[in-house]
Amino acid sequence: MVQISFLFILIHIILHCASGLSAVKPGTAFSSVQDALSVVDKCSIDGKTSDHLYEAVRYLDKQALKLDEEEKEKLWKTAHGSWKLQLATGGGKFFTFKPVPIFAFAYLDDVNFGNGVGFNQDFILLSLLGPHEYNTKRRQMVINIDDMFICGNKITDVVPVFIQKGIGLGMRPADYKAKSSRPPAFTFIASSKNSLVARGGSGGIAIWTRLNKSICPSAYNAVEDS
Repeated sequence: MVQISFLFILIHIILHCASGLSAVKPGTAFSSVQDALSVVDKCSIDGKTSDHLYEAVRYLDKQALKLDEEEKEKLWKTAHGSWKLQLATGGGKFFTFKPVPIFAFAYLDDVNFGNGVGFNQDFILLSLLGPHEYNTKRRQMVINIDDMFICGNKITDVVPVFIQKGIGLGMRPADYKAKSSRPPAFTFIASSKNSLVARGGSGGIAIWTRLNKSICPSAYNAVEDS
């Protein structure tokens, strides 16, 4: 059984709960990363999709395959920060972006990746945090979960064993491999000062908008924002 974090399960449900998802026919042909990214930026800021969003992301996805090592490193560095999940598709077979109906965040720095859910950026209910493992060549970030927080307070030491196992607390890629499963991971497609686009393990694509302040004080009171 593939062990995956509670929040990934939650987001997985969100990505698949929208009904009536259907493939869209190719529309606008993009000729530059800047033009495609401007469409993504507008949609991520507004939290609304557009007729050309999927084509813009598709174009960026193809262009990401052509990035050199320096450009991949820039993509990674720009992805650092605090983000709100705005739009997402379902798994690999869905091509329509839908608004995410809850406040879900992601946080990334040089050492850690965190995610969680709450009412807004100042009131986070549940959050996870752990060191990531980034493969620059593949643009892929593997996620490790070491700590759980409720309302910003670390509760790792009192989390029941069955929950620890359910979210993969303390597990590493070698542990997943031993169980013939894969750890949660994201492959980055594009990033800007406003937006972040990445593909999850199921093939679904998520778009985040950058928050105007760090999520750390509300999500991780005891964790220093780097």
